[in-house]
Amino acid sequence: MSACDLGNGLRVIDLTKQLDPETESRRCHLFRFNTGGPIPDFHTIMDLTSHLGTHVECPYHHNDSWTDVQGLPISTFMGRAIYVDINHMEANGKIMAEDLEKACGDRIRENDIVILDSPYKIPPFTPLTNTPEDKRLVIGRETALWLKEKKVKCVGFGDGVSIESNNTDVSAFHDVLMEVNVVFLEVLQNLEELSTDTFFMSYAPIPIKGLDSCPIRAYAIEGLGEFSK
Repeated sequence: MSACDLGNGLRVIDLTKQLDPETESRRCHLFRFNTGGPIPDFHTIMDLTSHLGTHVECPYHHNDSWTDVQGLPISTFMGRAIYVDINHMEANGKIMAEDLEKACGDRIRENDIVILDSPYKIPPFTPLTNTPEDKRLVIGRETALWLKEKKVKCVGFGDGVSIESNNTDVSAFHDVLMEVNVVFLEVLQNLEELSTDTFFMSYAPIPIKGLDSCPIRAYAIEGLGEFSK
């Protein structure tokens, strides 16, 4: 179950992709062993890629001189989130400043987390990518410049926005934002379970020095007053 009530008007939604090592296309291997001794003591060696499942991408992902996972403050990985479902554009359109202005209005504040989505949903990074069935909206330098101007701290993606459309647009989008320490959330799930477009969100990685990105458990909490407007 991806959503549950916490009481007192609070609701939590798990936005994380579930992983199964037997079916996952990216590197995901678990080696479980008993350390021995008088009681069972099981440990697991995890052999994972840093871009597995729902993960947060940090600036070090695109430049050796930019900030790695442990170099960012913990506040980078939580805060006020805005879900932006861009439903006025035609299929395969590139998201421009005017599109974001229309979809967001004046809702975006400095240090917000912005999740971009559209009705043209397909699972990302599958054989459907960049086929005639792929109608998702695409991002580029112009999208990034608008978000940079708004001084957001994180950009997340639903299944309605492509982050693998072409190298030129994807590279520019990453570089414009990561240069100013904006992080990315990829492969978010269960966004349809949200009952509001403004909520608290958390997605903290393991603070390992020299790590470019990290699988995380992303979740939204609805009903926290200071994060609901």
